[in-house]
Amino acid sequence: MYDLVVRGGTVIDGSGSEGVLSDVAINRDRIVAVGLSLGAGRHEIDARGKLVTPGFVDIHTHYDAQVSWDPDMTPSSWHGVTTVVMGNCGVGFAPCKAEARTQLIGMMEGVEDIPGAAMTDGITWAWESFPEYMNAVEKVPRVLDVACQVTHGALRTYVMGARAVADEPATAEDRAQMGALTLDALKAGALGFSTSRTMLHRAIDGTPVPGTTAATEELCAIGDALKEAGHGVFQLA
Repeated sequence: MYDLVVRGGTVIDGSGSEGVLSDVAINRDRIVAVGLSLGAGRHEIDARGKLVTPGFVDIHTHYDAQVSWDPDMTPSSWHGVTTVVMGNCGVGFAPCKAEARTQLIGMMEGVEDIPGAAMTDGITWAWESFPEYMNAVEKVPRVLDVACQVTHGALRTYVMGARAVADEPATAEDRAQMGALTLDALKAGALGFSTSRTMLHRAIDGTPVPGTTAATEELCAIGDALKEAGHGVFQLA
């Protein structure tokens, strides 16, 4: 007997093939059989007239704050999304020193039009470093999976403070520290790194996201961290 059988739905397997009427059997957290007239399940779902599909991966989201308080990750979980990718457009919340929290909220509010008051009230700050952020995310039970990227705005602000917002060039020491922190993030499970290169991305006070005009040497120092790690996405908006 199977743990669960989804019975009689039109299965779309993601390969591009036409959908077929089929049952899907699941034991624990794995699909173990697909076909017609499968055996009984301890639980069964009548899927006749419905589509049965793989979960959708939303590769561009901004749940970086909401992930700390919403186990349901709405509205994505309402629409068949089973994995979200956060940390896009160079804005996020790790690494972050306590004194920079309001500033990072302002970046997210300005770039993504998420109400700053909601983030201020809702974020449970249980981290400073990016690995600590990953640990905090992992501790919250939720209905879908999340993938995190380390963001240029947060990283540059963490390393350079007010100089980052003032758009000052990074020193060799700054670049080395940003590279090392990116490597630490990748080792902790970060999907990659994101930066914004468009002047349309501005904090709520009108200032461009830190890193928008960063020099090639700064971007290469971060890129070298991906090379050393042997994996990771380098996203530019």
